[in-house]
Amino acid sequence: MGTASLFFTRERSEYQTVSGDVWTTQYHITFLAATDNHLADSVRAILGDVDMSVSPFNPKSRISEINTGKTGETDSRFRRLYNASLQVNRESGGAFDPTVMPLVNAWGFGYKKGALPTQAQIDSILSFVGLSKTRLAGSKIVRDDERTQFDFSSIAKGLACDEVGEMLLRNGVEHFLVEIGGEVVAHGENERGEPWHISVDMPEDNLQHRSALVLPLSDKAVATSGNYRRYKEVDGKRVSHIVNPHTGHAEESSLLSVTIVAPDCMTADAWATACMAMGAERAHALMERRSDIAAMTISTDSAGNYIAWSNAAFANLLP
Repeated sequence: MGTASLFFTRERSEYQTVSGDVWTTQYHITFLAATDNHLADSVRAILGDVDMSVSPFNPKSRISEINTGKTGETDSRFRRLYNASLQVNRESGGAFDPTVMPLVNAWGFGYKKGALPTQAQIDSILSFVGLSKTRLAGSKIVRDDERTQFDFSSIAKGLACDEVGEMLLRNGVEHFLVEIGGEVVAHGENERGEPWHISVDMPEDNLQHRSALVLPLSDKAVATSGNYRRYKEVDGKRVSHIVNPHTGHAEESSLLSVTIVAPDCMTADAWATACMAMGAERAHALMERRSDIAAMTISTDSAGNYIAWSNAAFANLLP
């Protein structure tokens, strides 16, 4: 009787990249996995699901139906973003607020364009802006005023990065970099066996990208918010697309950009926006007390010189 030999082949793994366009920006995802996987399809499915849930620019999305009063029923993504927003809203003293969309539109930075708002118009809008005027009742969202609208654009890209990362981990992928429009989740190591290297841009309002610094990052997320590319000139002053939910006015600030490193990208995204809304002085005072969130800001002085600041948690990340 003859003998039989069994041969086992090892599945080949290599670093792969998936990229494309989403939400008027681009995404780039690099990961180490078997070459015959179908993870690219899973990435696109997640981005499509996020769009159908919380994109205010998609008229068929759940958030659009909530904003127009067609339904009060939320989905799991809406609730995840709402609860995360509620926490950052409380911890930032209301500086982060996803109900400011009508004010953002009034200033011409949203999907509506027109003349700058008068103080009377701002005061009218402020009467129904505020996360405190809303609450979850089970799976339903309750608004004290039906004119209150939600826009999670300043945190949804972070959520999408987190969800793609969670999907990769579920599929056994331990080394990956997820980047959507500059928001990043880094896990494990890059192709050279090192932490991922994340470049933080200088806050310059041109199409060129000049690096301010490079962060070595692993098992963390980073997000940057700035007013150096989206702003208006009002009476000779530069005003940001980030609107202060307390005053209703677009911010006039020397603060150009905020970079936040946090355990997840949704948190990093929210805090980057919150710090921009607070301005340099309040943001520095708050971030100096945080060891769980790493923060760096870049401001400008009266002579146009850049001024960089970071808390201890951020300084500890630098090589």
